[in-house]
Order: sequence, then C-alpha cells, then structure tokens
Amino acid sequence: MTTPAPASLGVRRWGLRPYEATLEAMRRFTDERGPATPDELWLLQHPAVFTQGQAGKPEHLLAVGDIPVVQVDRGGQVTYHGPGQLIAYVLLDVRRKGLGVRELVSAMEDSLIALLADWGVQAAARADAPGVYVDGAKIASLGLRIRNGRSFHGLALNVDMDLAPFRRINPCGYAGLAMTQLRDLVTGPLAFDEVRESLVRHLSLRLGYPEPITLESD
Repeated sequence: MTTPAPASLGVRRWGLRPYEATLEAMRRFTDERGPATPDELWLLQHPAVFTQGQAGKPEHLLAVGDIPVVQVDRGGQVTYHGPGQLIAYVLLDVRRKGLGVRELVSAMEDSLIALLADWGVQAAARADAPGVYVDGAKIASLGLRIRNGRSFHGLALNVDMDLAPFRRINPCGYAGLAMTQLRDLVTGPLAFDEVRESLVRHLSLRLGYPEPITLESD
C-alpha cells in the first residue's frame, strides 16, 4: 500500500549557521526520514565558505585565500556562500511527490524569478546552466542531490552581500561569469526577511504546499 504524502511543508527559519554542521544535519535528516516524514524547507545564511560540487575541478579555485573550501555531494562546480545570501535547503521526498529532478529544478528557478519580479527585477533561467540570471549576470545558484528518492541541498540567492569572493573562483565553473545581487538592482530599503518570506510563498506554492507550517525560527 502506498503511503500518502503528508499535506504539510515544515519551514525552519534560521539565522547564520556554520556550513559543515548544516550539511551534516541535512544528510542525517535525509537518511533517517521515513515514508511518512513530512517535507521540510530550511532557510538560513552561512559564514564565508566555498563549496565544491561532486564534479568540481580544482582549476576553478583561483585564489581562495583564507576562505575555507568544503567538498560536497551536490551537483555542479564551485560556488561561494556568505552573509547576506539567502540559502534554501529543499528536503523533499521527491519519489513520494512524483517529482522529477528537472521538475524540481524548474520549480526552484520559477520561484526565484517570481520573487525577483516582486521587486521589479526581470530575471530568467538558462537551459544550459541551472540558476537564475539578470541581464546575463547570475543572481541565484542551484545545486541538488537526490538520494534514495529524497532531495537535499537547494538554492542560494544573492540578496545583500559582499560579492568580491566570487572573483576568487570561476563561479559554477564559468570563467569570468558576472555575479549580481538584489541590493544592486533595486532602490530604497531592502529587508532580508521580506525576501525570505517571498521565497517561502513562491516556492511552497510551486511545490504543492500552499500553507507551509513554521517549525522553528531563530
């Protein structure tokens, strides 16, 4: 008998959390969840860190300096995380939901595009390079891992951060790829929490969870 999908998406809103401890928590949640475990969305920021995906090539690390590099089990090449960047870890039982990887990636990209439209920014995805772009500059990166029919890792949206560390790498394996952030594309006040809540709203709808439940907030 098929286990019905739980009708709720649990949302954890955290502040600044160390990357490696969060990675271990994601793996543990994914490995220990059962057939009826509800899906979760984790929203947070990380201290400065470079993460290198499974196919990552060392030549894309140009001058990392004092920023640590962590090898991870998501897809893709190297990227940078730092304060002022909104991270969303998407912990779904994709097999139970009947979601393919491409469908999940499209849902994430479409959510980001809709979020940016809330601030009057026109953005688009690219078929040849996952992520979201504004006038050719990358504003959001995606990287997923599916294990035993469950997803972890997720997306990173540049909101209001120091973009300089991206120049120490070839972002996502593309030499000279321009990076941008929401702060540089809007005038007036920009509240990080409002951006986060816009992402919760758009992403939960596209994942089929119109009324997400708050599980924890810092």
